[in-house]
Amino acid sequence: MDLRSLIRDIPDFPKEGVIFKDITLLLQNPDALKETTNELFKLLNGQKINKVVGMESRGFLFGPMLASKLNAGFVPIRKPGKLPSTTLSETYDLEYGTDTLEIHIDAIEKGDKVLIHDDVLATGGTANAACKLIERLGGEIVQCNFLIELTFLNGSSKINDYSVQSLLKY
Repeated sequence: MDLRSLIRDIPDFPKEGVIFKDITLLLQNPDALKETTNELFKLLNGQKINKVVGMESRGFLFGPMLASKLNAGFVPIRKPGKLPSTTLSETYDLEYGTDTLEIHIDAIEKGDKVLIHDDVLATGGTANAACKLIERLGGEIVQCNFLIELTFLNGSSKINDYSVQSLLKY
């Protein structure tokens, strides 16, 4: 199946100069949804995973489906103030300013084998912050995997200490 044909470019979204990779057509197609989940699963090459961590918000789309296929738990990483229990936070740099991610302090146990999943790897700031949170809680990052990698932004360089796999590269 040609998954690329179901990803459209939206120019100047969310701001001028950005070309947004819109995956809503892919999500609307049941065969593409199943194929994408299966292909993301194959990127793991049979590695043992206890927890799948997905970043807000589009990491919540395929992350739980991967967790289900792996018989693993799913852990959301969110923006500040969105998680109801005690959290650990990590602030990271953006092109203009900073942002912060949070995780529940009891979401990862020491020694958990963790898959970090998000829809897009762009500059790598979000993924790097997620990796730091997981390691601070004692988790072992097995892989960072993404539906799409925007290679021209070189985001994988911020997480090159880990195995990085992407289904589609642009």
